[in-house]
Amino acid sequence: MNLKLKKRLRLIIPLALALFFGWYTFSKLPVSTIIPFVKSANYWWIALGVFFGLLSHLSRAYRWKYLLEPMGYQIRFSNSIMAVFITYLANYGIPRSGEVLRAAVLTNYEDVPFEKSFGTIVAERIADLIVMLGIIAITLILEFDFIIELLQKSLQPKKLILLGSVGLVILIISFFIIKKSQSKFAVKIKLFLKGLMEGVLSVFKMKHKWAFIAHTLFIWGMYLLMFYVTTFALPDLNNVTIGAILVAFISASFTIATTNGGIFVYPVAVMAAFTVFGIAKDPSFAFGWIMWSSQTIMIIIAGSLSFIYLPIYNRIK
Repeated sequence: MNLKLKKRLRLIIPLALALFFGWYTFSKLPVSTIIPFVKSANYWWIALGVFFGLLSHLSRAYRWKYLLEPMGYQIRFSNSIMAVFITYLANYGIPRSGEVLRAAVLTNYEDVPFEKSFGTIVAERIADLIVMLGIIAITLILEFDFIIELLQKSLQPKKLILLGSVGLVILIISFFIIKKSQSKFAVKIKLFLKGLMEGVLSVFKMKHKWAFIAHTLFIWGMYLLMFYVTTFALPDLNNVTIGAILVAFISASFTIATTNGGIFVYPVAVMAAFTVFGIAKDPSFAFGWIMWSSQTIMIIIAGSLSFIYLPIYNRIK
């Protein structure tokens, strides 16, 4: 296979997958249930939600440079933006595959070693996790009884402890084997982990720590605003409480993190959270689909354009 064909396939295959998943997902919409709500929805609120979502993605792209600067890399903001949108689009195909593609974009177009780039992405996720835990803590205070009941139903402590212990033992054994081994494979893993740690530890070497923290809080603030303002699009949800919104937001966020961008399960998670607070099932389900679909359409458009324009932009530069 020649080089030109490989380059074309790298462009065509992801775009084809994006179009397929987009078509397949929207072909499975429960039309009869959500159409009446879609027709009566206020699209100005939906557009405002999409705008807040877009701002969060742009902030995430800008925040990335603060982690790369301590290692001596100055990336172009345009490449960072396109890499972020490619990340979200790829995650609709294979969960968490987008993070690998995002690091690969910088390796290909900004000459940042993959392991260092990927390490900064891990550092980002750690920062995001801390904020998410903060949101969960606030929600736990506001809706303590509901959260405790939900955890008791969904989690099985004994199984989690057993799986965690087995995983920890395997991890420790693997660590000592790789550490003592001098094989080529082991050396490559050591170099990869060294670069990965350098990327993660770049958080502590940043000159602009407060800017990084501000962007992190802004990103999650936009996520919450995106979710909150979209509820105004449906008259049936005008009286929804902050507690219900927070619980639904957390539930929906977990579906995005653990599945293909929340396909099918995002609306179900929102509906399950809202109905616990006495909100009718149909508008809750419709809101979940409106919320997920509006953000997904934005990601499909921006991600597909990024896939197409990324090599063109860098060829010109």
